[in-house]
Amino acid sequence: MDVYVVIGNPNTRKSSLVRSLTGCFNRSLRDIQPVGGKAALRLYARVGCLQDTRTTPEAFLAEVQATRCTAALCCLAPNARSTEASPYPDAPAYLAEFKAAGWRVKAIAVLGQNGGSVRSPVLRQFPLATTTPINLTAHAVRAHFGWE
Repeated sequence: MDVYVVIGNPNTRKSSLVRSLTGCFNRSLRDIQPVGGKAALRLYARVGCLQDTRTTPEAFLAEVQATRCTAALCCLAPNARSTEASPYPDAPAYLAEFKAAGWRVKAIAVLGQNGGSVRSPVLRQFPLATTTPINLTAHAVRAHFGWE
C-alpha cells in the first residue's frame, strides 16, 4: 500500500487541499492518474485530520484495508492530541505505524511551518500554503505527489 500524507497545524487548509486534489468531501475512493502514463492509482482519500477525527493509526489501517485500493491519502497534525480516554499520537508515530504495517510512504506535504519533526527524503514543505490560493497549493502538491 502506498500512502500520501498531508501534515499541518490547525487552519493550514489540509482538508481543503485534499478536497481540491481528489474532489471527495469526506472519505472516498478515487482514481488518480500518476504522471508518465502509468496505471491509475485506486486511492482512498480521507479528508479530516486523523487526530481530530479521533482515528488511531490502527483504526485507519483497518479502514483502508477494508477498501480495494492501492494507495491512501490522509491528513495528520504534527503534534499529538490527547483526550481523557485515548491519546492520538503525533505525525511521526502515525508514519511509524504505517511503515510497520508494510505501507510505503510515497510523499509528504507539510503545510505551513510545523512538520512535527518528521524527516524524510519524500517530504516537501509548503510554507505559504495558508495564504496562497488553494488551487495553486494543490497544483504544487499534485506535482510533488507525482499526480497529473
